[in-house]
Amino acid sequence: MKSCIRLRKVDEENEDQVWETGTRLRIGRQDTLEIVLNDGSVSRHHAEVYVTSRGWRVRDLKSTNGTFLNGRRLGGTDWPLRPHDIIKCGNITLAVDMLEYGRESAPLDEAHLIVEATASFAWEDALQGLAFDQDRGPRPGEQLLALLRAGHHLGHLDSEDELLHSVLNDAVSALDAQRGAIVLAEGPSDSLRLRALANGMGDAPSRPGFSQNLAQRSFASGESILCRKVEEHPELAMAQSIAEGAMASVLCVLLRTPRKRLGVLHLDRGPLQRPFTKDDLHLADALAASVSAGIESAQLLRQQRELFLSTITVLAQAIDLKDDCTGNHTARVSKYAELLAMQMELDADDLKWIRFGTPLHDIGKIGIDDAILKKPGALTPEEYRIMQSHTLKGAAILGSVPELAPVIPIVRSHHERWDGKGYPDKLSGADIPRLARIVAVADTFDAMTSDRPYRKGMSPETAFAEVENQSGKQFDPECAKAFLSIQGQLVQGMELPAERIARSPLDATLTTIRSA
Repeated sequence: MKSCIRLRKVDEENEDQVWETGTRLRIGRQDTLEIVLNDGSVSRHHAEVYVTSRGWRVRDLKSTNGTFLNGRRLGGTDWPLRPHDIIKCGNITLAVDMLEYGRESAPLDEAHLIVEATASFAWEDALQGLAFDQDRGPRPGEQLLALLRAGHHLGHLDSEDELLHSVLNDAVSALDAQRGAIVLAEGPSDSLRLRALANGMGDAPSRPGFSQNLAQRSFASGESILCRKVEEHPELAMAQSIAEGAMASVLCVLLRTPRKRLGVLHLDRGPLQRPFTKDDLHLADALAASVSAGIESAQLLRQQRELFLSTITVLAQAIDLKDDCTGNHTARVSKYAELLAMQMELDADDLKWIRFGTPLHDIGKIGIDDAILKKPGALTPEEYRIMQSHTLKGAAILGSVPELAPVIPIVRSHHERWDGKGYPDKLSGADIPRLARIVAVADTFDAMTSDRPYRKGMSPETAFAEVENQSGKQFDPECAKAFLSIQGQLVQGMELPAERIARSPLDATLTTIRSA
C-alpha cells in the first residue's frame, strides 16, 4: 500500500477545497507551494506535511502566528499525524481527511525517548536519599516530614490499598506533582496494573493517570527515569495518555526491595509547573526505596489472607459434599447473608466477618455421623440432639484458630431464636450476636426453599411470608424487615446457576480482602 494523505480546508464557503499527495504538502501564502492560503494570518512559508519512515509528520516553518495541532502549538520539531487531526495555520483550519502509510507505524521507540536522568541505585544506597539530597546536603524539613510520614504508614495501616493511597498522596505532595499513580507487577507475566491514582488537588483524577510505555520501560530496565520536558520529544508528547493527561514533565520511579521489583511510582507535572529536576528524581527514588518493603509485606499479607480464604472455601465445600442432599446450601446462605448484611449497612469489618464466617456456619457437621446427616427421613429425638451439636462442634473446631475468633459467634449461635427457644445456649433478643441473627434468617430461608428427600421446598413467596410471620419470634425483627425489603435480589440469587452461586462468596470475599 502506498502512502497518501488528504487535507481538507474547514470552511463552509469552500467545502470541496482539498489537497492530496503521497509525499509532501507545503503550506503558506507563497504561490509556488502545494497549499496556497491567501490570508494575512498565514506566513509565506508557514508549515509542511510530509511522509517519513516513521509515518506522516507535520512541522512549523518558523511561522509568525504558529502552527497548532489539535489545539496545541508545535515547537521546533516535527509531530506525528493521525486521521481526523486538526491543523491550524493562523486563522485557517485544515482537517486530515484521509491518511494511509505504506507500512505499519512503529510503536513509540523507547531508544529515542528524551530521558534526562536515570537512577539505578541499589536498594541500600537509595535509602541514603532519605536524609541527603544528590549533593549530600541535608534535605529540607518539609521533604523529611513527607518521607517520615510515608514510613509511618507502613506500621499503622492494615489494608494494602490504604497503604498504597497514603504513600502516593505523600509522594504527590512532597514532589509537588499534579498527579501520581502506583502500578504494580501482578501475575505470572508481571503485567503492570494500576493500583492507586491521586491528584495533587485532592480531587478524583479525571484524566489518564500514567504512561504505560514509560512505566513499562522503567520496570523492565530496573531504573528510575526522569523525562524533564515531554514536549521536546513529539512522539512521547502525542501519546494518548501523555496528551490527554496534560503531562509536561514525568518521573517514573522503580518500586523495589533487595529481593524483587514490585512496580513503578509514576508522577507528573503540568505545563504551568516547573519541570522535575534530578534532585526530584533522587528524592522520589529514596521515597520509593523506603516504602517498597512495606508494600511487599502488604502484598504477602494479602496473599496469605487469600490462601486462608481458599482454605475456608474448601472446608465449606467439604461440608456440602458430606451433606450432599443440601446441594450448595452453604454458598446460597453465604450469598443471602451478604445481601442482608449490606442492606442493613453493616460496617466494613462486620461485613468482612459475615463473608468469612457464613461459609463456615455448618462446619461442625463434619463431626456428625453420616447415618444421621444423610438420613432420608425425620430424625429421632436423640438423632436431633446429636445434629444440634454441630454448632458446638463447629465452635470447638474454630477455637483452635485465633484469627477466626470473630467467626465463632456465627457458628455457635446461628440456630438461636429471638424468643429464646433456640439452641445451644437458649439466648434471646439482643443477647444473640448480631452476625448470628443475620445468618439465622438466611440459613432458615434456604432450608425452607430447598428440596429434601422427605419434602418439597416452599415457594419463595411462602417462605417470605413465613419470615414475616416469625419476625419477633424466631427472627430479629430488624433482620426480618431488612430481609423482606430485598426479596427481588434474593430471588435472583436463588436463580443463579449452581456453579456461579458456589463461587460468589469466594469472589466477593476476595474483593473485600483486597480492599480491607
